[in-house]
Amino acid sequence: MQQEIRPLLAVDIIEQLHRQFALLSGGRGNDGAPIITFPEYSGFNELPEEDFINVVTYLTSIPSLDAASIGFIIIIDRRRDKWSSVKASLARIAGAFPGNLQLVLVLRPSRFFQRTIADIGIRLHRDDFKMKVPIVMLNSLSDLHRYVDKGQLTCELGGSLQYCHSQWIHHRTAIENFAVTVKTTAQMLQKFGTDLAETELPNDVQCTKELLTDHTDKHDKLKDELKLAMKQGHTLLSCIKDQANKAETHKLNPDEMENQTTVERLLAQLDETENAFEQFWSKHHLKLEQCLQLRHFEQDFREVKMSLDSLMEALLELSDIGDCVARVTQLLKELKSLEDSSLEKAQLHALHGDQLIQSNHYAVDSIRPKCVELRRICDDFSNEAKKKYDILSKSLEIHTGIDKINHWCESGVYLLASQAVDKCQSQEGAEAALQDIERYMETAKEQQLNQLRDLYNQHEIILSDLIKVKTFTKLEEVHEMFEKRHISLKRLSAKQTRPVQPVAPRPESSPKRPSPKTPRPPGSTFSSLVTLCRHIMNELIETERLYVEELQSIMEGYAAALDNSELNHLIPLALENKKDILFGNLAEIYDFHNKTFLKELENCVEKPELVGTCFLKRKEELQIYEKYCQNKPRSEALWRQCGDSMFFQECQKQLDHKLSLDAYLLKPVQRITKYQLMLKEMLKCSKNSEGTAELEEALATVLDIIKSVNDSMHQIAITGFEGNLNDLGKLLMQGSFNVWTDHKKGHNKVKDLARFKPMQRHLFLYNKMILFCKKREETSDGHEKSPSYSFKHSLKMSAVGITENVKGDVKKFEIWYNGREEVYIIQASSMDVKNMWVSEIRKVLTTQLEACRGASLLMRSIFPSGHRDKGTGLKEYLPDKITLSQFSGQDVHK
Repeated sequence: MQQEIRPLLAVDIIEQLHRQFALLSGGRGNDGAPIITFPEYSGFNELPEEDFINVVTYLTSIPSLDAASIGFIIIIDRRRDKWSSVKASLARIAGAFPGNLQLVLVLRPSRFFQRTIADIGIRLHRDDFKMKVPIVMLNSLSDLHRYVDKGQLTCELGGSLQYCHSQWIHHRTAIENFAVTVKTTAQMLQKFGTDLAETELPNDVQCTKELLTDHTDKHDKLKDELKLAMKQGHTLLSCIKDQANKAETHKLNPDEMENQTTVERLLAQLDETENAFEQFWSKHHLKLEQCLQLRHFEQDFREVKMSLDSLMEALLELSDIGDCVARVTQLLKELKSLEDSSLEKAQLHALHGDQLIQSNHYAVDSIRPKCVELRRICDDFSNEAKKKYDILSKSLEIHTGIDKINHWCESGVYLLASQAVDKCQSQEGAEAALQDIERYMETAKEQQLNQLRDLYNQHEIILSDLIKVKTFTKLEEVHEMFEKRHISLKRLSAKQTRPVQPVAPRPESSPKRPSPKTPRPPGSTFSSLVTLCRHIMNELIETERLYVEELQSIMEGYAAALDNSELNHLIPLALENKKDILFGNLAEIYDFHNKTFLKELENCVEKPELVGTCFLKRKEELQIYEKYCQNKPRSEALWRQCGDSMFFQECQKQLDHKLSLDAYLLKPVQRITKYQLMLKEMLKCSKNSEGTAELEEALATVLDIIKSVNDSMHQIAITGFEGNLNDLGKLLMQGSFNVWTDHKKGHNKVKDLARFKPMQRHLFLYNKMILFCKKREETSDGHEKSPSYSFKHSLKMSAVGITENVKGDVKKFEIWYNGREEVYIIQASSMDVKNMWVSEIRKVLTTQLEACRGASLLMRSIFPSGHRDKGTGLKEYLPDKITLSQFSGQDVHK
C-alpha cells in the first residue's frame, strides 16, 4: 500500500523558522504578488542547504494558488553585509527557490567599498545566477518604496505593516494543528461508520444489548472529540479576529485573511462531517434498537409459545369424561384453571408485534408470521377448551340425571316395599295404595326421566357402557315393578256396586272431512321461467340488430367518407393513410355480425335454449375482438390528434348522430361485455333444462375471450423485450405481485435486503416463459394514465419449478429456476389469485412433462435401442429437462 505523502508543517521546521532568515510577512506587491523577505542574517552562508530548502518550500506553500501563480517578490536586505553575502544569497535562491519568481529586489551593502564591489559584481555575475526575472539593486529604502508600497513592508524596511514573527509562528502552528485535528476526526468518524456498517446484528438479547451499549459509548466519545475540535477551531478563529480588532485602523493582511478563511472552511467541514455522521448514527441506532426489540420479541415469543404448548398439552391430557358428578365438577375446575394469564399474555404479545409492524420495523416478514402463529395457537386452545367445556357440561348434566334416576329408583323401591299387603286387600286400602303408585309415577314425568334417555342416546360417547346398562336396566326394572303393582291394585279396587247397562251409542254425524286445498297448477313456475327466457332472447336479438345498424352507419358514414374525393379538403393531414389505424378491423366485425351472427341469433328466437350452441359454434370468429381491442390505444391516440376536425363534424352532421365517432368506436368493446351479462341471465332461468350445459360452456367461452382481450391489452404495453412475444406461446395469465428474490448467487447483504424489501412486478405467464416487468403509469397529452410494462427478467418454463406453500403467508408461493439457483417469492393480492396462478403454472408444467414423455416414447419407436446412443440427435427432439420436483406442492430441495 502506497504511503500517504504528508505536506510540510510548521512544527516540522519550528527551529529553522525561529532563526528568522526568511519571512512571509503578509505583504503583497502592486499586482498581489506575495513578498518573501530575507532580512539581514549573519549566518546565512553557513545555513545547511536542507534547512534553507525546507523553510523556503514551506513559505511558498502558504499563499493561495491564485496568489502564488502571480509570482513571488523576493526582498534581500544586505545593507550591513558584504558583496560576497549578496552573491551567495542570489546563488542559493536561484538554485533552490521552489516557487515562481516575479522580481528580486536587493538592498545592496551601504558601505562605499562594498557597494562599488556589488555594482561591479552584479554586472559580471548576473548571468551566473541563471534567473529569468529582473534583479534590481537598490541603494536605499526610498528606492525600495518605489517598487513596493510602504503599507506592504514591515517597519524594518521603512513600512507600516505590523508583523510579529513569534506570533506568526504561533498562528501557523495552531492552524495546521487544527487542520490535522479535523482530518484525524473525519478519519475516525469514517472508520467508525465503516465498522458500524459491517457489524453483523446479534441473534440474542444480551449480545444485542452489549453491542448497542458499546456502539453508543463509542459514539459518545467521538461526539466529545468533535466538540473539542469545534471548540479548538472557534478559539483559533477568535484569536485571528481579535488581532484585527486591536485597533480601528488595523486590517488583516492577505495572509491573515487566508488564515481566517482556512479556519472558517475547516469549521464548516467539521460541522458538515458531524451532521452527516449524526444522520448515519441515527439510522444505525434505530436499526440497533429495532434489532433489540426484535430479539426481545423473539425471546418472549419462544417463552409464550412454550407456555401455550404446555397449556395445550395439559388441555389435551385433561379427561372430558367423568364417572360421577363430583369428578366432572373437578374436571371443570381444572379446565378453568388452565385458562390463566398465558393466553392474555400471548394476545398482548401478538398486539405488540402488530405495533412493531406499524412502526415500519425492518423485520416485518419475521414478526408477522409469529403474530399469526400466536393467534392461531390461542384460537386452537380456545376452540379446544370450548369443545372440552361443552362436553364436560353435557357430562355434568347427564351424571346429574343419572343421580336423579338412581334416587328415583331407590325411593320407588322403598315405596313399593313399604306398602303392606294386608291393607291392600280391602277396596279402600287398594285405592289408597293405587293413588300412591300413580302419584309417584307422575314424578317420573315431572323429572323428565324419559327425556334423559334421549339425551343419553345423543351423547353415548360420554357414558361408559357399564354405567348406561346399569342405570337404564335399573330404571326399566323399577318401571316394570310399578306397572305390575299398578295392575294388581287396580283389580283389587275394581268392585261393581250395580250392573252395568249397555247403552247404544247416539247416532252422530260422521266428522267432516277437511276439504283439500286447491293445488297450484304444476307448470306455473316453469311457464314463468320460459317467458323470462324468451324475453331475454328477444332483448339479445333486438340489441344485436341495433348494434349491426350502428356498425353499418360507422362504415358508410365515416370509413367510406374517407374515400370520398369531395371531402378530401376536410380530411386532416394526421389522418392520411391511417384509416386502418382509426377503425382497426371494424369492417371484419361488421361483416361477421351482419352476414352470420345476427341471422343465427334470429333462428333461436323460438328456441332460446339453442343460443349457447350458437356462441360455441362461432367461438373462433369471436376472437376478432381481440385484434380490435389491441388496436384501440392507437385508434384513440389518432382520434385525439384529429377528432376536432371539420371532416368528422360534417360526417356526424350528415348521420344526425348525437355522439361523436369515438363513442361509436367503443361499441364493440361494450358489446363483447354485454354478451356475458345476457348469457348469465339466460342461465338463471334455464337451470337443469335443455341447453344448460351449452349455455354454461358459451359463458365460459365469452369470459375467456374477454380475459384474452384484457390480457392482450396489457401485453402490447410491454417494452424492452428483445425477443418476439408471439414465439412465447399463448398468454395465459397476467397480474401485479410483490416479489422477493432469494438467490444462491450474490452477497449476503443483497439477500437480506431482498428478503425485507419486496419489488413491485407485473408478471406475464406464457406457455414457454414467465416475464417479470415493472409497471409504469404514463400520461399522454393530458389524458388519463395508461400503463406500460418495462421488461426486467424472464424465466423459461422448461426450467421452472414451483412451491405452493410458503411459511408465514398463505398468499405467497415460490417460483424457482435451475434447481433453486434463482428463487422468487411471489405474494398475490388474495388466496384466489394465488390459487389461479399456481393451478395455471401446474397445467403448463404438466403439459411439458407429458410432451417430454411422448417425445421420449416416439424416439424409442423411431430409434432402436442399439442406435440411441450413436449420435442420433435425440436431444434435438426433446424439450429442456423437466423433473418431477417441478410439480411438488412442497419444495423437494428443502
